[in-house]
Amino acid sequence: MASSSSSSRQVKHQVFLSFRGEDTRVNFTAHLLQALKDKGWTVFFDDDTLKKGEKISSALSNAIAASILSIIILSKDYASSNSCLGELSDIMDRKRNPTDKYIVLPIFYHVNPSHVQKIGGTFKTSFQKHESKQPADRVQRWKSAFQEVGALKGWHIGGKSDRYETEYIEDVVEYISKELDSNCTSVSEELVGINDQKKIILGLIEQEHSRVIGLWGMGGIGKTTLADVAYSEICQNFESHLFLRNVSEKIKNVGNESLRNELFSKLLNQKGICINSPSIGHPYQERLNNKKVLVVLDDVSNPDQIEFMGVKHFGPESKIIVTSRDRQVLKNGRANHIYEVKKLNENDSLQLFSTLAFNLLTPAADFQDLSCKFAGYAQGNPLALKVLGSKLYTKSRKEWESEVDSLKQYAEPKMSHILKSSLDGLRELEKNIFLDIACFFKGEKMDTVEKILSNYYMGAMSGIRNLVDKCLLDSIDCYSMHDMLEEIGKDIVRQECKEDPGKRSRLWFPEDNLVNLREIDVSNCKKLRKIPNLSRALNLELLDCSYCESLFELPCLNHLASRDEDKLRLEGCYSLKKFPQVPSHFCYLDLRETEIQEVPDAIKYLHKLERLLLSKSKVEKVSINISKLELLSELNLSECPMVEFPKIPRSLTWLDLSGTGIEEAALSLDSLSNLQYLNMSGSSIQKLMCNITLFGSREFPTVDLPTPSLRSKILNHMRMDRCKSLKLLSELPPYMQNLNVQCCTSLEKVSFADQDLYQFDSLGDDLFGMLFCNCINLNQESIDNIEENAMLKIGSLAKKWAARYDWKYQREDFPRLICCFPGNKISADKFKCQRMNSSLSLKIAPNRGSGSRFLVFAICLVADLTHCHRFKYLNCICEYHLTAAGGGDSKSYISKISFFDCSEPNKYKGDHVFILSSNDMVEEDKNYEEASFKFYIIDNDDEVNEEEDYNKVERCGVHVFYVDATEKRVAGNKRSFSHDGEEGDGGLKRLK
Repeated sequence: MASSSSSSRQVKHQVFLSFRGEDTRVNFTAHLLQALKDKGWTVFFDDDTLKKGEKISSALSNAIAASILSIIILSKDYASSNSCLGELSDIMDRKRNPTDKYIVLPIFYHVNPSHVQKIGGTFKTSFQKHESKQPADRVQRWKSAFQEVGALKGWHIGGKSDRYETEYIEDVVEYISKELDSNCTSVSEELVGINDQKKIILGLIEQEHSRVIGLWGMGGIGKTTLADVAYSEICQNFESHLFLRNVSEKIKNVGNESLRNELFSKLLNQKGICINSPSIGHPYQERLNNKKVLVVLDDVSNPDQIEFMGVKHFGPESKIIVTSRDRQVLKNGRANHIYEVKKLNENDSLQLFSTLAFNLLTPAADFQDLSCKFAGYAQGNPLALKVLGSKLYTKSRKEWESEVDSLKQYAEPKMSHILKSSLDGLRELEKNIFLDIACFFKGEKMDTVEKILSNYYMGAMSGIRNLVDKCLLDSIDCYSMHDMLEEIGKDIVRQECKEDPGKRSRLWFPEDNLVNLREIDVSNCKKLRKIPNLSRALNLELLDCSYCESLFELPCLNHLASRDEDKLRLEGCYSLKKFPQVPSHFCYLDLRETEIQEVPDAIKYLHKLERLLLSKSKVEKVSINISKLELLSELNLSECPMVEFPKIPRSLTWLDLSGTGIEEAALSLDSLSNLQYLNMSGSSIQKLMCNITLFGSREFPTVDLPTPSLRSKILNHMRMDRCKSLKLLSELPPYMQNLNVQCCTSLEKVSFADQDLYQFDSLGDDLFGMLFCNCINLNQESIDNIEENAMLKIGSLAKKWAARYDWKYQREDFPRLICCFPGNKISADKFKCQRMNSSLSLKIAPNRGSGSRFLVFAICLVADLTHCHRFKYLNCICEYHLTAAGGGDSKSYISKISFFDCSEPNKYKGDHVFILSSNDMVEEDKNYEEASFKFYIIDNDDEVNEEEDYNKVERCGVHVFYVDATEKRVAGNKRSFSHDGEEGDGGLKRLK
């Protein structure tokens, strides 16, 4: 909605006249043409066509497109002319457009209308000739148009009526004049797309209680034009009226009082009114209240401006129209109705642009594509359409194409000046949010943008709402803004530092961004197939492409700058088959769940690589060069289909081979000198030779390892649970901190290497586990070996716990040892004091030494785990009471030992034996002579019913370690603990 042009650029022809010159040129057509001119209508009348009549030009096509109405004089030889039929086809093409409302009026001049509609009479002969000379599709187009015009209502001259031709001409001219009068409103007022919105505004004005009507919209949208049209149509209905343009600008220039004096002088018809105070005197109030006035306050930026103009004193039937870019201004100004001025639709936009760019109502044929681009850029903003159309008038196609490229990066200066004024009153918060959305978030979902900005700015939601009210943002499902506003926002950021993009507050343009990028996160982009060339991203530290399911190609990344924290995340890239080319300084590679099939020889160049994750990938082969990576500490190959185990570097501390197809591996002592964790659960391993214990598998039931490999004390954690075919574990390292062999249902034999007591001096004092749950086929000798190893560990830990006795209550998670295996018997040799059920008492051996000592309790319990779903939910509660000799102090204690879980939930079967101890079961001996114990095993699993949360203790036993306090701070090789009152070496046998 806007003025389309000045009169010099207005469409010149309302009527297009189509006729066969040889039939009517010197009589009827000439008279009709003159009569239309006499009425003041412009008619397209091509002298060349009158003379030649055989060739249609592009000028004729443009004239048809620019006209409002066509008159077709169908004479006897009309159909014999190629040019006439071409004109007619173009005319009927416009007629068929339902949105065009084009008027076509046929005059059947001495021909039968039915012959036209049915192509009979002489017309049949004419078309037969065309069919022999012209392409079939062209003739068919002519026929369709000819038949359609024959069906239209018009005038039949030469029929039964005996009227003169002059009378027909008078009828035609009168009818045409009425049609043009009713259809030329927007043309005569030089406006496009105004009528529907004008009707809405007039309807609001007519409402009885509608006093202040607000017109709201972005700059250039047509608020002033719409207000002007409504004002012009109804101003005569008011006693006084005034249209005050550019209120905000005038107030800046001349002040509030001066503008108000101008308004009152006009409304009260009194020159020289001068009110220099904010308030309005009572006499003026009364005079204004007695008048019915119409006032337009255009471009108001502050609600105080409305109030200052004294609108509340205007008469009861007065109407005030206020235009503003800020909806909140209209709300605070007490507008009864706020109407959002709509942008032009696609057809009106193209028409307005064309009137300025071509002096036509539709684009020239060879500029149709570019015209659509410019109209699309304007996005229905009339002022933008006017500015662009005027700028392009008479310019060449090459110049148009250059302007299109320019608009992609730089806003049109005239529009930029107008729209920038909308930003002048923004607070710092609102300006920052506007720039963020312009540069990054345009088109993003509202909740996403709100979440991000709310994490960054206090009061972000308020700022966003204010931007919407000021027409700087649109909010329908997503946040958007006009393309010109977007470019203005980006240009503001560019101006922060024209020469160096890195010094700007925001970066979005690839050519500016890449060198400044530190992180790229495109994770979970399901349809992303390729990563573009990042050769200019010289400072990139993180590239996160995780779970880009369609990604199959990465660029070479060898150029990236060195950073210790560099990372590349490609886990879940299910389509990626090739190992990425990355710089040698990368320290972390996450390639889990990819289609990568091979770790290539080039892996040797990643000399700073520390972690390589390939679990659930398709790796079948790993280059032997991986052993050259001196910093590699973690390697995860779990659930890969590989069947050969490569040589691994000696720096490796964490190795996961679970679920692989590896059946045999030969590992040197040197390569495993730092290994602390090994996981081979659920693998196909059949034989693992050298440094560590072997695992059984489905096809290889026996595993053995030579004794020399057992001198390493580095391997602390080993998982081999769920190896269903494992039958023998031989010469296990005795000092391992965690050994998980759960659910190895075929396991029969377990033995430990030479259990030299001095090896245990290097043990830590944290959490120890020996889990043989559900190993239902263990023989008695193996059970004895497991018990012996557990007791040796507790003995070593007892000295360490006693040495740290003062710290025992400073930790929430007490150091402890948990050993579990199937069975219902407690070793009488290791737990001489044992009872059925869940309680017992025992005598404390007297202290025969000269110094003080500590008591460390090891307990053994038998319980049914049938109802236990997860091992980690179990807790052993030990209540014990210590009684002193000779009536000394007695103490009661409660110890809670929380179990832990190393695998998935399992269904446990029947009775199991627990050997347990914890550093909160260490007590300083206060000349105690007796200890009594009560045990409970509680299941805290939320999924377990209340009646199942108690696991009955069927049998219990206790063993006491005595630790000489004088030795507790001495690190070294002298054993200072004994069994059950026998100080010295009693009861400590070498384990078999």
